[in-house]
Amino acid sequence: MATGVDQAAGMSLVVFSLLLFTYYSVWVLVLPFVDSDHSLHQYFLPREYSVILPGVAAVVLLLCIGAFTAVVMWKTHKPKKVD
Repeated sequence: MATGVDQAAGMSLVVFSLLLFTYYSVWVLVLPFVDSDHSLHQYFLPREYSVILPGVAAVVLLLCIGAFTAVVMWKTHKPKKVD
């Protein structure tokens, strides 16, 4: 059973993910149909970043996965015995 701290951390991650998904969805799906002089545009970055930021996040994620895999393989490496 998870402790209260684990549940709070999990719930905060879920809430953060939902807020991020909602923000990004509005930014990418709704804002192109809103006039450029509308006040809603002041809460969002320029549209170019809607492609750049997920691309950078994907590269960082792949680098972290690769680094983790390399560290695990390096630590579990057993040298071959020489007869």
